[in-house]
Amino acid sequence: MLEEVERWLDARSWPAADRPVQHLLSAKHATGQSVSVVLPALDEEATVGDIVSVIRRELVLGVPLVDEIVVVDSGSSDRTSEVAAAAGARVVHRDAILPRIPAVPGKGEVLWRSLLVTGGDIVCFVDADLREFSADFVSGIVGPLLTDPDVHLVKAMYDRPLAGAAGQGGRVTELMARPLLNMHWPLLAGFVQPLGGEYAARRSLLERLPFPVGYGVELGMLVDALHLVGLDALAQVDVGVRVHRHQDGRALGRMAAAIYRTAQLRLARGHLVRPALTQFERGVDGFEPRTYAVDTEERPPMTEIAEYAARKVA
Repeated sequence: MLEEVERWLDARSWPAADRPVQHLLSAKHATGQSVSVVLPALDEEATVGDIVSVIRRELVLGVPLVDEIVVVDSGSSDRTSEVAAAAGARVVHRDAILPRIPAVPGKGEVLWRSLLVTGGDIVCFVDADLREFSADFVSGIVGPLLTDPDVHLVKAMYDRPLAGAAGQGGRVTELMARPLLNMHWPLLAGFVQPLGGEYAARRSLLERLPFPVGYGVELGMLVDALHLVGLDALAQVDVGVRVHRHQDGRALGRMAAAIYRTAQLRLARGHLVRPALTQFERGVDGFEPRTYAVDTEERPPMTEIAEYAARKVA
């Protein structure tokens, strides 16, 4: 590991307990910053309500650290929207945001559009499939942004158990993202969970970033933020253990392909390769190929969108 990264780990990695919530509230009042929490959701009725309820109870009604909770539904076929609204979130459908640009499937698409329907100076993203959710996932990662003006983006770090085995989750991180970062962006090698869906950033940074529309959004955002604001403006906070639904091997393969493509675009923009992944499933006549398109589309920085600029003027 580079000496610069070792120094960064000492200076920019903290446990959530380092910043008690009352301390954060004092910093929030002193700086006048507002905080939005965004949950991108697709068919998450089993978990989204509990997450919203915890945030609302502890960080809105208990200690007023969070100013708004917004669930962006990206086309759920279950009761995700109803459950989230009943728990106290404002629910917005992805397709209702910036309708002149047709929406495409993907998590990054939802995060990008969320900037148009939130107002916080700090935007905190939380995946909607978490179980045993703790408010530390929010207060922990917004804490450095409220207390240190030099920090612009904070990732959560945590243990990721798989089937009860500690440290066995995050398979795409270990097999794809971590090798890519270590080889091509070694300054980012110190991030424990580079692909984690829980992170917070200043709006002033997010609005300048392109957003890969799919699974590559976390890696793309980390790499682009490094180039825009530098390593010392990035940080991570230990929030404990992340328990969530795990995907099967084929889904992980598609995720890995999208992440690789996102990295490739940043390494050599304009260099065209086949953006598709073929996998195999056993059928009646033996193994049958299934080919999936790999996410290659990206949304531009929000500052280039006329509607966003108009909203800020208004």
